[in-house]
Amino acid sequence: MTLNRISFLLVLALLAGLTAPARAAEPVITSEEHDFRVVVLTRGLEHPWGLAFLPDGRLLVTERPGRLRLVAADGTLDPRPVEGLPPIAARGQGGLLDVALHPRFAENGLVYLSYAARGEGGVGTEAARGRLVDHRLEDVKVLFRQQPKSSGGRHFGSRLVFDRQDQLYITLGDRGEMARAQKLDDLAGKIVRLTADGQIPTDNPFVNQAGVRPEIYSLGNRNVQGAALHPITGELWTHEHGPQGGDEVNVIRAGRNYGWPIITYGAEYVIGTKIGEGTHKPGMEQPLHLWVPSIAPSGLAFYQGDRFPRWRGDLFAGALRGQMLVRLRFDGEKQVREERLLQGELGRIRDVRAGPDGYLYLLTDSDDGVIARLEPVAR
Repeated sequence: MTLNRISFLLVLALLAGLTAPARAAEPVITSEEHDFRVVVLTRGLEHPWGLAFLPDGRLLVTERPGRLRLVAADGTLDPRPVEGLPPIAARGQGGLLDVALHPRFAENGLVYLSYAARGEGGVGTEAARGRLVDHRLEDVKVLFRQQPKSSGGRHFGSRLVFDRQDQLYITLGDRGEMARAQKLDDLAGKIVRLTADGQIPTDNPFVNQAGVRPEIYSLGNRNVQGAALHPITGELWTHEHGPQGGDEVNVIRAGRNYGWPIITYGAEYVIGTKIGEGTHKPGMEQPLHLWVPSIAPSGLAFYQGDRFPRWRGDLFAGALRGQMLVRLRFDGEKQVREERLLQGELGRIRDVRAGPDGYLYLLTDSDDGVIARLEPVAR
């Protein structure tokens, strides 16, 4: 072996020795059930909002200003945004929001987006789909437009979830105009259900009722920014922002009224006066879990992987105001445990996803947002 060859191998060994401990240097977080590390995979995202896992190991990430980004499995951010997106209105809390893959994405390549868009009367939440081809969405089609639109910059929702029948749920905020959440001819403050190609399912709860939007699946929802299917029942679980206090976890069922703004556990901002008629009313649903004061929840995922076996079945929510990750355990629909993790460690957690590799992934909402991954550490 030549001297140059030996020197080259020594350099490689030295570099390996320098780089290998980098992950081990990350602090170990101790929780009730598991110890773990938070590994930052990607930096430099501008207010990332939603995350989806592609079959080839890459990730799709939305940035609220209106960009859809591709991230390699090792966390490398592709500098080229995906092209071909529909027109997006980045305004206030609005912009490019959630991303979801068609359940048969491996066959059809369809990607679904929710976002704020301009139209007659102002701005509102919309949803579209397109076929991902290299760095472009092709054959883009708008499937849903929230009506009526309005001028405010708040409460757009919006999460996208497919159920086991490949039907699409779109969560919508009240746009800061609370009374709209109870109006059945208005799509604000609702969760709607569509087929994968944007049609109205024939078994939607308000189909063929005069004066009622047939897209509506539930009403009285203030601003739902977390939604996930229960791994056993297949029902849609959500959380939503309360005003000042009163963030809620709910199970969403067809035609149910979740009360906003007639009943709420929150109060008016600044002055703190009561909203609506109290906390209970016949015909309106009670939440499964409440946060008072508000944590401003965003992102929701049930964990079903093998990396953290004692977390299996638990529900994880991010928090913006609370700047933390919340683990909830339920016995059926009764909440029995809450654990607050990473308080103040990462910043505003916008999204939580359980990856196909068994890890938990987080997005942080900032000018220099990150994708972070929770990795177990043996006790």
